[in-house]
Amino acid sequence: MFSVTPTASQEILAAAARSEAAGLALRVAARQVADGSIEYGMGFDEPREGDMPLQVLGVNLLIAPPSQPMLEGVVLDFVEIEPGSFNFIFADQEAAGADTPAKACGNGGCNGCST
Repeated sequence: MFSVTPTASQEILAAAARSEAAGLALRVAARQVADGSIEYGMGFDEPREGDMPLQVLGVNLLIAPPSQPMLEGVVLDFVEIEPGSFNFIFADQEAAGADTPAKACGNGGCNGCST
């Protein structure tokens, strides 16, 4: 199951308030690229047919069917990437909290969710 840390949920709710997206759910997506790695993205959105809705720590989430298997066992966190630079990351739940590098929500896929 996909999960969200308390720190990430607080930042998501704050980002929704800042961007006037209150009331919208956070769509979380994943896709496999040619080299076999997975790219992650997220943004506030309306529900679509087939979406899996989740509510985690007060955050309403949407996951489309193609992304569901790739997000199984993934945790969304909000961390300090380098001094003074915070961003969302997606990590395997088993690796979360370990000293294992996690994939940042790069390539503009955050749609204004980061600070």
